[in-house]
Amino acid sequence: MSNRLLITCIALLASLVIGLGLFWQPLTPTGSVSLASLPPGGNFTLQAASGPVSLVDSLNRQPGQLGLIYFGYTYCPDICPTTLSALTAGMALLTPDERARLVLFFISVDPARDTPEHLKTYVEFFAPDIIGVTGSPAELAEVAARYGVFYAAQPAQTPGGAYVVDHSSDSFIVGTDGRPLARLAHGTAPEQVAALIRQYLNQSRGVHP
Repeated sequence: MSNRLLITCIALLASLVIGLGLFWQPLTPTGSVSLASLPPGGNFTLQAASGPVSLVDSLNRQPGQLGLIYFGYTYCPDICPTTLSALTAGMALLTPDERARLVLFFISVDPARDTPEHLKTYVEFFAPDIIGVTGSPAELAEVAARYGVFYAAQPAQTPGGAYVVDHSSDSFIVGTDGRPLARLAHGTAPEQVAALIRQYLNQSRGVHP
């Protein structure tokens, strides 16, 4: 093995270890992290194709509602579509009553390309009732900070070419005040998604398994 190839391999391994250290968090048996490590979250009002949407208003239209929030962008090549597919597959395992009490929000961190109308078309591919929202760069930065979400656009490879946005890949189950109750890691199986959502839906109604 040449010295150059060896150095390259070591650099890649180091990058992987550093990345795991930054983003990996141990899961509990239910698939969530401990409450002590959850961000404060809270309410937000962002733009959907239908106009401004408030998280708290959307989650207080009937008793015992919950929100499911994921930050990403529509031009994401792999993580966003696989996460949304897993989330909606998990939601499909819920009963109609359970499903009616859950609102999924997809927050785009790429407002330059993801207009509210484009977001609506994108999210409807996964489920017709997902709410796709975005906002100004300042609004998104403020909301993402409260949810502990990192994102950063990377320079395009060619002038005027497509670019990618690096971003956190966790999803959040939130209560009616926007406070995160649990965090779902990327790759959580649909059955685990459904079980965790059901757990918190039951708790919101005082039902214990």
